[in-house]
Amino acid sequence: MSLSTLPTPSLLLDSEILERNLQRMQDRADRMKVRLRPHLKTHKCLQVARWQEQLGAQGVTVSTFYEAKQFAAAGFSDILWAFPLPPVYATRVAELADEVTLRVVIDSVDAMVHLEQAARAAHRDVHTWLKVDCGNHRAGVDPSSPLAEQLVRTLNESTVLLFDGILSHSGHAYHGRNRAEILAAAQQERDIMVEFAGRVRAKGYRVPAISVGSTPAASVIDHYEGVDEMRPGNYVFHDYTMAMLGVCGVEDCALTVLSSVISHQPGAKHVITDAGALALSKDLGPTHLANPMGMGPIFEDYDRKRLHAHIHMGPLSQEHGKLVAEAPASLDGLFAVGDRVRVLEHHSCLAVPNHDEYIVVRDGEIVDRWPILKGRSV
Repeated sequence: MSLSTLPTPSLLLDSEILERNLQRMQDRADRMKVRLRPHLKTHKCLQVARWQEQLGAQGVTVSTFYEAKQFAAAGFSDILWAFPLPPVYATRVAELADEVTLRVVIDSVDAMVHLEQAARAAHRDVHTWLKVDCGNHRAGVDPSSPLAEQLVRTLNESTVLLFDGILSHSGHAYHGRNRAEILAAAQQERDIMVEFAGRVRAKGYRVPAISVGSTPAASVIDHYEGVDEMRPGNYVFHDYTMAMLGVCGVEDCALTVLSSVISHQPGAKHVITDAGALALSKDLGPTHLANPMGMGPIFEDYDRKRLHAHIHMGPLSQEHGKLVAEAPASLDGLFAVGDRVRVLEHHSCLAVPNHDEYIVVRDGEIVDRWPILKGRSV
């Protein structure tokens, strides 16, 4: 089957770009002398994860217990669930910890108590990280608070929770308007974590490791002195958001959604495609930046990585996408029913779970299909 006969909407993965992205981030980690523990929530794919492991990744990161189970069953033995532990999963975590090295995250006394009780009941030791807020203000303890030091102390003292160290996520790096502001957020994360670890170590508490990361931060950071590992995820594919932030170029975006034109009425100011919200997601991208490309640009010439300058995806319904232009008359005669358009999605992490598989493409030809591990049941 060729791209011209492929059913749409389909998720296309350019393996040449993927390969470059994987190697580039691994090289950065090696140069900065930190472990790369990639976040698999972006791709949810065994083939990509194994490629990362072959290049030198040390352990993996997941965002759901389902992902932890799936990658454990596939042979991955060092898995970090980088998400504040929902207490309902404490028993399941303790049970899975008997099969693989499963590391979990807590940021409260309540979560720690639930985890300790489950670990004791299962007669298991559970690897545990303390999540620290370094400026993202989503989850994590304030490193200047008494609670932060209290949790470090109690994790040091626990007989069933194996304290791995402190962990953060520099999600606020996505709020930068340019590389300089992203770098400032990355440096803030690094410096806060290193200072906090040094402060509690000086009081006699162990902090075995420091784990940080997001793709924008890891892509621009100048050094990671004092840090042990980083956990970027989006870097495998990038997306239009990363390009808008200046983290990458359009030529570094490995993922696109192939869509068909399904309606173009005479005199209409739009064209309808079969890539709607359930193919692209409704992520608006970085709303703090000017965005002339609506819900995502389309390629005028994919081989040359050239986007249409004035045509883009507009409003999305569940399965319908509306292709619009600055000057609607420019759409006349440009798209016929059955034509294909290749959309550069705003957020690859949200587009991926809307599909069942990657159509892997190399030199414009379909070379493979890779399943996407998505789900919630455990």
